[in-house]
Amino acid sequence: MDIETANALTAFTARYCDAWHEMNGTWPQSEELYGVPSPCIITTMDDKILWQPQPFSLEQTVNAVERAMDIVVQPAVHAFYTTQFAGDMQARFANETMTLLQTWSENDFQRVQENLIGHLVTQKRLKLAPTLFIATLDSELDVIAVCNLNGEVIKETLGTRKRDVLAPSLADFLNQLEPVL
Repeated sequence: MDIETANALTAFTARYCDAWHEMNGTWPQSEELYGVPSPCIITTMDDKILWQPQPFSLEQTVNAVERAMDIVVQPAVHAFYTTQFAGDMQARFANETMTLLQTWSENDFQRVQENLIGHLVTQKRLKLAPTLFIATLDSELDVIAVCNLNGEVIKETLGTRKRDVLAPSLADFLNQLEPVL
């Protein structure tokens, strides 16, 4: 596993949870994840849950993606999706506000891998370099992704060759993220 990426993700998650504690006096809350089983759930309330990150309990790889696409996935992406179970987190990098995607549960991990495969299949059809998304933006056409050829974190316009490099590595990117509540 890419320890640098795992540590950067854990550190950002701690910053995010600390910000929730400072602002709200609780662990992060989610209405979207209400009713969705996860080891992260601390408390279920009327229409929301409180969550805290939990250690990832499965094999720490996205091998299903590698097998399906016959590629080797960047080690940083393995670490990103298999370091922890957690809720998605709002974040800011430079002027970009995003939702950092996380694996919520064992079942969610399967769904995440299926979505990554679908993304890669589309890119292959369009003859685009392979990327693996890690965050969504308000614009449904843009995502934050890791280029699988060189490990750079990019802002990518889906279905096009438009890509802007944001950071040389996923660890660098995560270390620069600021929590947004």
